[in-house]
Amino acid sequence: MSSSERGRLFGALFDRGPADTGDEAWLQAMLDTEAALARALERAGLAAAGAGAAVSAAAQAGAFDVAELGRLAAGAGNPVPALVRALTAKLPPEAAAAVHKGATSQDIIDTAVMLLARRVLDAVRADLSAAARAAAGLAQAHRHTIMVGRTLLQQAVPVTFGLVAAGWLTGIDEARQGLDRILAQRLAVQFGGAAGTLAALGDEGPRVALLLAEELGLARPAAPWHTDRLRILELAAALAGACGVLSKVARDVTLLAQSEVAEVRETGPGPGPDRGGGRRGGSSAMPNKRNPVAAVVILGCARRAPGLLATLAACAEQEHQRAAGAWHAEWEPMADLLRLTGSAASWAAELLAGLEVDAHRMRANLDAAGGFPLAENVAAVLAPSLGHPAAHDLVAEASARAAAGQGFRDALLSPPLAARLAEAGITADRIDAALDPAAYLGSAVAFTDAALAAHRLLPS
Repeated sequence: MSSSERGRLFGALFDRGPADTGDEAWLQAMLDTEAALARALERAGLAAAGAGAAVSAAAQAGAFDVAELGRLAAGAGNPVPALVRALTAKLPPEAAAAVHKGATSQDIIDTAVMLLARRVLDAVRADLSAAARAAAGLAQAHRHTIMVGRTLLQQAVPVTFGLVAAGWLTGIDEARQGLDRILAQRLAVQFGGAAGTLAALGDEGPRVALLLAEELGLARPAAPWHTDRLRILELAAALAGACGVLSKVARDVTLLAQSEVAEVRETGPGPGPDRGGGRRGGSSAMPNKRNPVAAVVILGCARRAPGLLATLAACAEQEHQRAAGAWHAEWEPMADLLRLTGSAASWAAELLAGLEVDAHRMRANLDAAGGFPLAENVAAVLAPSLGHPAAHDLVAEASARAAAGQGFRDALLSPPLAARLAEAGITADRIDAALDPAAYLGSAVAFTDAALAAHRLLPS
């Protein structure tokens, strides 16, 4: 549970998991940046010996009044000036001189965003890895579990649940790879001073920037990126992509868990006796309900991601050397997107680890379709003898008869269609073989195995 979750009415839903983007996490990331800058300045010979250690010791979020810093932020348009004053007040003069030297507020906040993102992405990646392992387990276990496929929300040809889970697995693995690229390449220190020149540090600016990057374990960009927001946009896009992948999984689960379908169901603990009791998924009005809570909350998180991404994309247009408003508009949407992605990933790991699959119900639903999902295969079997147009027309006619109440097999073998089949040498046994779903799975198993093989090549 993240610290930002505590005391929030919806925190257990949308702040779930270890990812933390609350006020204290933000503050600590800014303080970590100030402390790293003091250490970098000392290493460069631009701050007194021991200044870095002194600032680092004082830069603990718990020692600052977040609410007061927030109130004072109104005077400068951001909380950094107030934070700098509060931090320097805790230090002796020789160490205080190293605080914020050469930096501007945007350097501190942008670098803090990078630190916050790294911490959240580490947590998200761990949960996505757990979700991927669970999806791989489902794909392996259900390589041959036959179910009806559904396209445009209508029944289509047979598939396997293993292939469905393999699709989830591939999406999650690709989302992980996208986040890995951000972690490895796109999280960079921001250090440019007032207008991107670091003039306050004279010729030592580039060296201090390099040392600052080393202290924080972030990349050092070729130049400050105050109004080049591609890093922010790429981070946001990777997060939104992860949300999109997880929402696909969650939407499939909600559809497959519908009462009329009942092919999968969630498992998971209820709220517990100290929070109202009952199993998870219960309804305040209908005691019989077993709602797919994890899937629903994942969808609740993911639905907000596109709007947040759009806001951050709109903020990428920033004027001259420092933006008026667009930079400020990034802070909360980015924090929200990090938080919601972290929550969705945490829910997904639990959802997939505990998903119950009802293979018997899957087969029963397929059989209840009366052979219609195999119509394509029947037409393909008839085509060499009847020709493609005639085979199509015969199957269409049989489908119409079946839709009026006759079974699809019975319709195919009833007069006058049976006579046309007999003339073409098509026996009832061949029709029965064409209506066997196990014989019409194409490359479902091969594709499942390929997804599993690709997954095994990825780092855990």
